[in-house]
Amino acid sequence: MTRFRRAPVLLALLASAALAVAGCSSTGGAKNAAGPAANLPHLKIALITHQAPGDTFWDLVRKGAEAAAAKDNIDLVYSASPDAGQQATLVQNAVDQKVDGIALTLAKPDAMRTVVANAKAAGIPVVGLNDGIDQWQSMGLLEYFGSDETVAGTAFGKRLDAEGAKHVLCVIHEQGNVALQARCDALTKAFTGRTDTIYVNGTDMPSVQATITAKLQTDKTIDYVAALGAPIALTAIQAIHAAGSTAKLATFDTNKQLVGAIQSGAVQFAVDQQPYLQGYLAVDGLWLYKTNGDISGGGQPVLTGPAFVDRTNISSIATYANNGTR
Repeated sequence: MTRFRRAPVLLALLASAALAVAGCSSTGGAKNAAGPAANLPHLKIALITHQAPGDTFWDLVRKGAEAAAAKDNIDLVYSASPDAGQQATLVQNAVDQKVDGIALTLAKPDAMRTVVANAKAAGIPVVGLNDGIDQWQSMGLLEYFGSDETVAGTAFGKRLDAEGAKHVLCVIHEQGNVALQARCDALTKAFTGRTDTIYVNGTDMPSVQATITAKLQTDKTIDYVAALGAPIALTAIQAIHAAGSTAKLATFDTNKQLVGAIQSGAVQFAVDQQPYLQGYLAVDGLWLYKTNGDISGGGQPVLTGPAFVDRTNISSIATYANNGTR
């Protein structure tokens, strides 16, 4: 697989009220620890993301985090909300609970500044993952694990040129999300053809399908659809069919179903950022810091992508995708 990197990298609960806000909180890690892990220091780590209900991408992040937690004898508490204000509340609840560390996403950084500062004031280390690569340092986070979205979007745009695309529709499924916007902006800048951008509600798939279908029916010159997440891409397959369009489809991110769509040719390629690895490294990074003072990345983000996945190499990750870890 072709890989793109921006800089060298040396190392690849919440209160019941908070759980009600998140709607998807659970614990894991220490209860599953056995053997050597039982002798490790016991820590409590909060992982708080901007996951929307039904977004399977975050299942992969969470599985990676849980694997690291089980290895490190960590009591992991996961919670999420796509609403920036609610996510900030979850972070503050974790601070109030005096957890040993917090891993979080910065999809909407401004909403998180105060609570991140509160965590730091309380002596709680905070690391970032997945979203906020351009903001984590200025907000004082210890480490960051994820893909460089500008590099990924640029590579995507150049790949579209190589594919012979002329008119691309970029579908942003969460307005205001800095990572998604960076992907589309970089794609647009790198691609030499025409790019249209539309915003859809990624929590309402019937609406997503209807919006993409309508756009494709209105403009028959669109010959490629660029989705920014696997669930959106899978819905776009149906939209392309419903519109009677001949447009091809590519996406960011993978899941089990998306791997099958690449194998069948319904999706031409995907840009993988290894979400399982992001969750694993974020939790393990906090454990290493708390137990040995280690800081990964040498002041740079620890990059987990991007890398292209297409029919030429899909077999190399298909087994892992079927296991729910890619």
